[in-house]
Amino acid sequence: MMDIKKDIKKDIKLLAIESSCDETAAAVVVNGRKVLSNTIYSQIDLHTLYGGVVPEIASRKHIEKIDQVIRQSLSEAGCGLGDIDAIAVTYGPGLVGALLVGVAEAKAISFARGIPLVGVHHIEGHISANYIEHPDLEPPFMCLVASGGHSHLVMVNDYGDYEIIARTRDDAAGEAFDKVARAIGLGYPGGPKIDKISREGNPDAIDFPRGKVEGSDLDFSFSGLKSSVLNYLNGCRMKGEEFSQADVAASFQKAVVDVLVEHSMHAAALRGVKTFAIAGGVASNSHLREAFEKACGERGIRFVHPSPVLCTDNAAMIGAAGYYEYIKGYRSGNDLNAVPGLRIGEKTGVYRL
Repeated sequence: MMDIKKDIKKDIKLLAIESSCDETAAAVVVNGRKVLSNTIYSQIDLHTLYGGVVPEIASRKHIEKIDQVIRQSLSEAGCGLGDIDAIAVTYGPGLVGALLVGVAEAKAISFARGIPLVGVHHIEGHISANYIEHPDLEPPFMCLVASGGHSHLVMVNDYGDYEIIARTRDDAAGEAFDKVARAIGLGYPGGPKIDKISREGNPDAIDFPRGKVEGSDLDFSFSGLKSSVLNYLNGCRMKGEEFSQADVAASFQKAVVDVLVEHSMHAAALRGVKTFAIAGGVASNSHLREAFEKACGERGIRFVHPSPVLCTDNAAMIGAAGYYEYIKGYRSGNDLNAVPGLRIGEKTGVYRL
């Protein structure tokens, strides 16, 4: 494992910027673990009107709010740009227009102040949120990243060294949550609303399928589950039968959680991991956390997860990931661009000193 303190003679204070979707965020993070500020401007109320994120509206709101968010974050941290050693910014994956706002802002500050710039992968940021919540956590460990756009099982071999073990073949878990929530009349955002109403429902009321992928025991598939829920709802409506929102939500959620936990524990056993983490927006789901607590406890595996505010998009996690990229010598130049389809481990526009 990399000696992260080698040749580091002082604390490294990073200003981090995140704008990959519909949160405009900035944070000041010291040594990848200590968060001095974590400011988030959420656009949820705005996009709720449309039932989901509208990319053009998101980009315009980022432009409007990003300077304000950065100033507020620096103020809460009790520092100015002169105290910042480097800037970390999300440059992919995400909505291209939204990403461009953060990247342009970070490049402008880097150029004007002569501060090093580090491009950060959004999903690597989600994984690194666990370092903030658990200061003693070190690789190797396995992490399930579950969000609106991703469902990945990732082996974290070392800081910045990621190996994808499994991924979704169609819908991501968070995407399925949003679509089912909309179908049963809960609206956007779906994840928190399904989590809440499921407490009132019977998770065994409806036997929805658990998706399997031919030829892979680890990859995920949620498209069939989503279709099964829609077919059930359509069947009820055609027959003039009432259905329980809570029972549908609870039964759907149980099907998702069962698959995520089963595949994760299978992968953990194959790799012999002793620590398992979760990350991403779906990682804030209370039922998923409870299921992993139980499953990991039964197998003697340490289970770690970020607090809910660090599961959703935020800049503190980008500061954590950016710190380890920075001390390994990775830098970005004024040619850094948004890469909406950036893959984990890919270094487009990032070079090593």
